[in-house]
Amino acid sequence: MNGKLFLCGTPIGNLEDITFRALETIRNCDVVYAEDTRHSLKLLNHFEISKPLRSYHEHNQSIAGPEIINKLKQGEQIVLVTDAGMPGISDPGEALVKLCIEHEVPFEVVPGVTAFSMALVGSGLSTERFVFEGFLSRDKKQKKVVLERIKKDTRTLIFYESPHRFKETIKVIFDIFGDRNAVVARELTKRYEEFNRAKLSDLITYYETHDIRGEIVLIIEGYVETEEDLQTYDKSETIKSHVLRYMDSGVDKKDAMKRVAVERGIKKTEVYAALIE
Repeated sequence: MNGKLFLCGTPIGNLEDITFRALETIRNCDVVYAEDTRHSLKLLNHFEISKPLRSYHEHNQSIAGPEIINKLKQGEQIVLVTDAGMPGISDPGEALVKLCIEHEVPFEVVPGVTAFSMALVGSGLSTERFVFEGFLSRDKKQKKVVLERIKKDTRTLIFYESPHRFKETIKVIFDIFGDRNAVVARELTKRYEEFNRAKLSDLITYYETHDIRGEIVLIIEGYVETEEDLQTYDKSETIKSHVLRYMDSGVDKKDAMKRVAVERGIKKTEVYAALIE
């Protein structure tokens, strides 16, 4: 009989943010696999829970992953936690979920706090549409490639970054994105929690004279489309050729005329007049 894997969300700072369900799940499991066993031991000790702790992280996942699958197939109940937040978010827990699916081993997600969602809500930027990009590549060339690809994304952009790469990263983002509204959310739920809201240029200036420490979430305002971006046709194109281009692609005449009128912001009678000239 198979056991079950539980991916348990844990606090990102304030230990009081753990859920009753997460505590009960950990208390009832056979073993806890953690990103850093020393860090997770503090969590277990705080709630007076005694469980065997094993390591599962990016450097040993190729060995520890199959080990966990074997234990699950033998009927063990296993909890996976990360140092903070949800395992599987910018974390090798993602690979373990894929292994469970591949081996048809049951797993369950026990939700908890996530830094990026908390940072987004507290940022003051749009939460209607957003994209989480996680950590950008350490390789500067690859980092620029990714940023160039997403620079015209109109959604709010969310990144994780480490303190020792943050200052370099924010300068690269400014060079590629231009001067947008941004928020640096740091040490969330901890004693020195901070939201620094400003233009990218102002943030760069600020951190030239201020050190930055702790866990960082960087939120960037999405790209604001210009009139040029919204232009769907060459302005040198005549109304008649615009209609004929649509008709050549298979659109019937009536619909082609409607599309051209909308795109050019003119009346359908003007389109009709251009066609019969």
